[in-house]
Amino acid sequence: MSTLSNPFRTVFRLPSRNQRINWFPGHMTKGMRQIQQKLRNVDCIVEIHDSRIPFAGRNSQFFETITGNGVKPHILVLNKVDLLGKKQQRSVLKQLRAQQPELRNILFTNCKDQRNHGVLDILPLASKLVAESSRFNRTQSAEHNIMIIGVPNVGKSSIINVLRNVHLKKRSAARVGAEAGVTRSVGERIKIQEQPPVYMIDTPGILQPSVTDDEMGMKLALVGCLPDHIVGEDLIADYLLYWLNRHRRLDYVQLLGLSSGPSDNISAVLAEFAQREGMFHRVKQYDGQVEMMTNLLAAARRFISFFRTGQLGPINLDAEYSHQN
Repeated sequence: MSTLSNPFRTVFRLPSRNQRINWFPGHMTKGMRQIQQKLRNVDCIVEIHDSRIPFAGRNSQFFETITGNGVKPHILVLNKVDLLGKKQQRSVLKQLRAQQPELRNILFTNCKDQRNHGVLDILPLASKLVAESSRFNRTQSAEHNIMIIGVPNVGKSSIINVLRNVHLKKRSAARVGAEAGVTRSVGERIKIQEQPPVYMIDTPGILQPSVTDDEMGMKLALVGCLPDHIVGEDLIADYLLYWLNRHRRLDYVQLLGLSSGPSDNISAVLAEFAQREGMFHRVKQYDGQVEMMTNLLAAARRFISFFRTGQLGPINLDAEYSHQN
């Protein structure tokens, strides 16, 4: 819906009323069961999330079950902070502490940069929290077991590999990939440090079984927590356009080379961008003739990649969260 004073949509709606952005394959159910089975031998929980969606997608009920309502130490790590920006980092921290005061241990990290102090702070903080906690059945064990949890594709395995490389000078042990769902089961312990012995347990990314908030689902899709084909690149690109227009982030006009200026019509935007970049593909017509058509799918993928690689500038997709809740 738009008005004369605001020519852009103020609400994002999915094309079908019956459509929902849900992805909860069987390995997530299996992963939840495996996590709960291993909890007895876990000393600390490190929850990894994408800093561009500090609130969206975090399954608080699941995490409360895992941490035993505060019995086990819990660290929230907001990764990919290089795509959030320093100024927005302070705002996110303030919002989180105001709305979830139980989150006392929050770190911002960039797992692509081993010099990033946030990554290097994880192990000392976890060791400190374990030393201060009641370990119950693990009191006599010198080993520290840290379980890594979170939604898909936020950098859980990458952070484990960085820490292993920094502290043990050893190559990667956890499998990583650019698409959600690479880790499909709870892994064996991966040694991170010698003294004291510290092990990390990688787990599959687990989403909420049912995402009832359309915007939350689209935010998860936009940052890559769901495989693109589950939602569709065209719909993800449309949500990105909606968000940019609504927040008056109009730099995309110059980046895409749109001569007509900002627009709320994703088809028109992608068509102009595809034509300018020479994105065409052959389409066979019913009569057998082959026609060159603008490749809107390729244009949508490029538009999404501009966001994911930071070319649209630092963005907090949950910027209005504190005003809506």
